Amino acid sequence: MARQEAFDPGLTQKFEGRIRRTINKDGSFNVRKTGGSFFDIHLYLFLVSIPWAAFMGLVFAAFFLTNLVFAGLYYAAGPAALHGADIRTPLSDFESAFFFSAQTLTTVGYGSISPQGVFANSVASVEAMMGLMGFAVATGLLVGRVSQPSARIAYSEKCLITPYEDITSLQFRVANQRRNNVMELQAKVILMLVDECSNGLRRDYFELPLVRSGIYFFPVTWTVVHAIDKDSPLFGKTQKDLERLQAELLILIKGFDETFGQEVVSRYSYTYDELLWGGSFAQAFHVDTDGHLVLNVDRVGALKEPDATKIDAGAKL
Repeated sequence: MARQEAFDPGLTQKFEGRIRRTINKDGSFNVRKTGGSFFDIHLYLFLVSIPWAAFMGLVFAAFFLTNLVFAGLYYAAGPAALHGADIRTPLSDFESAFFFSAQTLTTVGYGSISPQGVFANSVASVEAMMGLMGFAVATGLLVGRVSQPSARIAYSEKCLITPYEDITSLQFRVANQRRNNVMELQAKVILMLVDECSNGLRRDYFELPLVRSGIYFFPVTWTVVHAIDKDSPLFGKTQKDLERLQAELLILIKGFDETFGQEVVSRYSYTYDELLWGGSFAQAFHVDTDGHLVLNVDRVGALKEPDATKIDAGAKL
């Protein structure tokens, strides 16, 4: 009989050491890559994926350094290379060359300073061409960054282990933080447990069946529920068991964004110390006096007070 393949979502099963978590709070994987070569870097993908602060910093740094290089060329050509420049001191001469470079690179050209001679005019021509090409590339990168589809889904701070109907369940809640419509959501929840084996540590993965794995519309909140019945891998485990097994819930949510007309994804995770044993979510929306349904995304993880559904953390599920 053929051996049944072990379920692995792509995160490996065998490893050494204790990891903090598999998926970070921002949805990125807790993986740092080393080795490789410079040619493995795709410049466009790198520039459209780095944080906004880093992107703007690189743009301003490139603009400053480019002007610095061309200002050095104008300065090296001598005081007669730039007609109308302030050449009272070497510093003022270089300052005039720098600002003339900025005007040429951006094709502003105020006209107060003009190049003189073949060398200065040649440098200005090359700089003007580089300015046109450089700003075209920067504009394309800016458009690529603002137009790429992405989901911004708010997750409850805690994942609850709480009563559900006549059994116990695992629950977390999500909401769309943006005003655009995301439709036809599908959720997958994977339980990762770390246990010892003959070759060290081994990660086991279990895809948890959900009471409702998908919804058609997402204007308010969605509480994702896994029923902990006798077939659940969580059945019979205590809080101490989950801590010993370094339990982590890996979450993948996919939906269709009407604005971009494309599928968007969101990743998240809850570690064993982010599980709350007991409690229930408070309502995060209400109907106002005009009959509108008002959603408060800041209350996506709000709990009811007082907590009337406590579960003994030492009790088996």
